[in-house]
Amino acid sequence: MECKTVIQDVICRIKAIKGVEDTYILSEEDKKKIFELEKKAEGAVLMGLGVGDNRGIKEVFKRQVIIAFTTNMNYVWPEGPNVVLMQYGEKVGEDVYDPEKLEECKKCNDMLVMGNLVIYKSCVPKPKDAKKEPITVVLPPKKCQDVECVEGATNAVIASPSTPSDEYIRSVMGLKPAAGLGTFIIGFDLC
Repeated sequence: MECKTVIQDVICRIKAIKGVEDTYILSEEDKKKIFELEKKAEGAVLMGLGVGDNRGIKEVFKRQVIIAFTTNMNYVWPEGPNVVLMQYGEKVGEDVYDPEKLEECKKCNDMLVMGNLVIYKSCVPKPKDAKKEPITVVLPPKKCQDVECVEGATNAVIASPSTPSDEYIRSVMGLKPAAGLGTFIIGFDLC
C-alpha cells in the first residue's frame, strides 16, 4: 500500500475517534521545535512535584510518521495511568481515574489520595532517609489500537505533549486557546 494512502487512512481513523477535532502532520521543522520544547520542559518542575520525563513523546519521535491532533471534552484518554511518579527507580504514585479504584485507594492506609493522584506512602523515602533525588513525573507512551488497525501502519503510540509543545501545536494549526481543547501526538511506522 502506498505511504500517502496509509497516512490518509490513519488520519481518517484518528478523526473518527470520539472527541477528536482536527489533525496536523508534523513537518521536520515542527519535530525539531517540539523536541527542543520537550527538552526544556523536562528540566522544569511539574506540578511542584519534581522533574519531568515525557517518555511518551520520546517514543512517538522514534516513529516514521508523526501527527498531532486536537481533542474536545468528549475525548476519552487512553486507559492506564497518564502520569507515573518515580523516585530511585521505584513507582511512588500514579493518577487513577476509575472512581471505584480511587475509593479503594482512599480506604488504604498506605495510600495518600489527592484528587486523582495516588501516592504510595511506603515507597516515598522519609525526609531523614531521602537523598536529593527529586521525584520524576513520567508521562508514559500509550498504545493506539485505532491506528494499529489500519493496514500498513504499525507500532502506533500516542503521547501527551508538554504545555509549551501544546501551545506550539495550537499556533501552527492556527488555533486559539480554548477551554476543554487539548492536543495529543501520535507516531507510527509504515510497514
